[in-house]
Parts: sequence; C-alpha cells; structure tokens
Amino acid sequence: MKTTFLPLSDPDLLQSDLDAVSEVLTSPSLSAGPVVQQFEKEFAAYLSRKHAIAVASGTIGMLLALRARGIGPGDEVIASSHSFRETAHAIALCGARPVFADIDYWTGALAPEKAKAKITERTRAIIAGNTNGHPAPWEPLREVAAEAGCMLVEDSTEAIGSVYKGKMVGSFGDCSIFDFSQPSALVCGEGGMVVTDDDELASLVCRLRSRRVEERSSVVLGAHPPLQASLSDIAAALGLAQLRRIELLLARRKRVERWYYQYVQSFEGIKDPYIAPEVEQVYWLLYVVHLGTRFSRSTRDSIIDDMHTEKIGACAYSQPLHLQRAYIDLGYRRGDFFVTEKVAERAVALPLHAHLSEEQVAFIVGTMKDASINLGAGAAIYL
Repeated sequence: MKTTFLPLSDPDLLQSDLDAVSEVLTSPSLSAGPVVQQFEKEFAAYLSRKHAIAVASGTIGMLLALRARGIGPGDEVIASSHSFRETAHAIALCGARPVFADIDYWTGALAPEKAKAKITERTRAIIAGNTNGHPAPWEPLREVAAEAGCMLVEDSTEAIGSVYKGKMVGSFGDCSIFDFSQPSALVCGEGGMVVTDDDELASLVCRLRSRRVEERSSVVLGAHPPLQASLSDIAAALGLAQLRRIELLLARRKRVERWYYQYVQSFEGIKDPYIAPEVEQVYWLLYVVHLGTRFSRSTRDSIIDDMHTEKIGACAYSQPLHLQRAYIDLGYRRGDFFVTEKVAERAVALPLHAHLSEEQVAFIVGTMKDASINLGAGAAIYL
C-alpha cells in the first residue's frame, strides 16, 4: 500500500469549529472571557458536576488542585508511574514527594491494594488515572482514600466519554483533571479542565489560576498569587464547538477501534486492549497493543522504527516516571515496579483518529505483524 505519513493523532475538525474560532478573533475578547465561561458551564453539565475550571493544561490543572488542598513540601502523593500524559509531574512541581505504586497488568491503572500499601502518615492525596481511556477501579480506590483520610484525584487527561458502572470518567474523584492537547478526542491545541463538586476547592483553584478580568488593574497581591494559567477564548471556542458534538467525535473514533480489533485478532503475537467486566464503555486515547514475552524493549523499538520507515506514527506508549532522571534522584530504580516496567517495555501505541480508513488500519496492523515476525514473534502474551 502506498501511503502518506499516518500520524499518531489528527484532530477531527469541521468548518464550524474554524468559524467559532474566527468569531472570537473578530471579537473584543481574545483572552479568558465569556467563551471560556460558557465552555466551563457546558463541560460541567456534560459530566453532571457542579464546577469546571478551564486551565492552560492538564498538568497545570493537577498542580492547582494539589495546591488548593494545601499540599506541598513534606507531603506525599501516591500515583502510578505508568502514564502517557505525565500529569504526575505536578506532584513534584508543588513540592510534595511522588510515591509511586504499581499497576494492574490488565487495565494499566493504579492497583488499589498496591496504593494502600504505600500510605503513610504523610500521605495527602492519591492520584489515579483512567489509563489510555480505560476507567480505573474507582470503588476500591475510593475506599482506600476514605480509610486514609486523603484526597482522591481522578486523572482523566487520557480519557473522555468512557463509562464505569453507569457513570462517565470525570465523575469519581474529589476533583478530576482533563487535558485537551493531542491526541485527545477533544483538542483545543493546549488546555485542560478541573472539575469538582467541592465549592471551596473550586473557588481556590479559580483564585490560584488567575485574576478575574475586573481585578487585573489592581496592584493588590491578595492572599493567593495566581499563576495566570487560564485558557483563552480562542482555545475555548475550539473546545466548546467540539464538546457540543462530542458523541459524534467519539462514535467516529469507535468505528476505527472496531477495525483495529478485527485485524488484531488475526495476529497471535500481540494482545489487544483489555476491558474490565465492570467497565461499560471505553474510548481509547490511542490503540495500545502489547507484544509477547519473547520481545524486549529493544525489539519493540526496532518494530517501531520499521513502522516509521513505512510512514506510520507508532510510538512506545510509556516511559515509566520512576525511571526518569527527576525521580531516580529521589531513590527510585529499575526493578521497583515489576508490572509497570514489563508493560511499558512491550506496549506500542498505534495511530487512532477518525481520519483513518479500514484499509489504513489493515496496513498498520499488517506492517507491525511483518516487523515482529522478522524479529522473532513469540506466541506467549502474558507476564
């Protein structure tokens, strides 16, 4: 198959999205203003939550949420080391110590029993992510957080629309964080949202985020110096237009997911994405497959290189946070989290967006299959 480059993600935009941005560009307000407020209002309604606060990125949203609860130096926050969207960096940015715990092999989410084992008297929060769109086990995680008396933060930077026990992701944490950069289904360029039902938390996040427009001429510092980390009306217009047709956006991606599933079934050397019994719907961020146990990190990288040669934008899904320099300096080492490391070594993220055709999906899977056979495909797919 002759093909141009197949990118990892490609925003699903319409002329109406461009028109919404053009309307803002010709208005008196380009910075945070009425369009941001409307985006916040409709996003909160979409998730049936009381408050939504638009921010510059998912990482900034996480940082503001932790600071709003007074989390800082001397505190510990438990999180997963397995993440594509590295919002866990917000823990270090607020001065607290990241305490990593291992994941469930099948879902890739933070394992509740492993998080519980990491709790100390310094634990102030648990951050659990809906990894690659798959909901975390929120009921047991809520029990762990309640028993420890700490904040439960839902990292939904990789998820929108997925459903766990009748409720959408974004509904489970004391606050939940979304990100609107690629490869999200809803893309503003850059941006994020903090959602919560806690009035006090929402008020503090707003004050830490930015001054209100009417306060910008004030020389008074106030009790909370803001980061000036709000979203612009330009980005909000793009996000709001997509939010109003989010079900269509997700349905178009779901069609591509079904093609992937169909073609991956004929490939014994890889494991297609797993969906837990209590999960009713998953909208994947990317189509992530797992290579068999006879593959190593180096052979995974070779497969990805071969796919790049064929102009396919595949990539390694995760570089574990605890093996990155900032956290090695905190004492983390290879071997600390067996499941996280093994999954990360063999997880390959394939392109997922609405512009892919069935022929292109077949080409992507076929190319990966050929590359893996050349490198010695293994039949076993478990740890």
